[in-house]
Amino acid sequence: MENLKKILIIEDEKTLARALSFKLTYSGFEVKTVFNGEEGIAILKQESFSLILLDLIMPKMDGFAVLSTLRAMGIRTPVMVLSNLSQENDIKRTREFGVKDFFIKSNTPIAVIAEGVIKFLK
Repeated sequence: MENLKKILIIEDEKTLARALSFKLTYSGFEVKTVFNGEEGIAILKQESFSLILLDLIMPKMDGFAVLSTLRAMGIRTPVMVLSNLSQENDIKRTREFGVKDFFIKSNTPIAVIAEGVIKFLK
């Protein structure tokens, strides 16, 4: 059996995280979901993924802290950001970390996010 590409979703909005997980699993990916940055870092120490979907505003450790921790750990997994922060400087700041895409949750349907992920990983 072909190895499934693995996606890690780090998103504290549980409804969105589950909907994305369902959509991406249905699209043929193996998906793990955690609900804060600390859990995300813990799992990234154990496993590798093809892509990380990362929220910026979360409890315990926000997305920017996750991005700098990944860099410090030498983890080069591509990251796509899901956020309601739509300020130009927030988007620019994520780009400095090499983020592949930035989806504004409030105006991006789940299908569009999934499409972006599928295009990126196929």
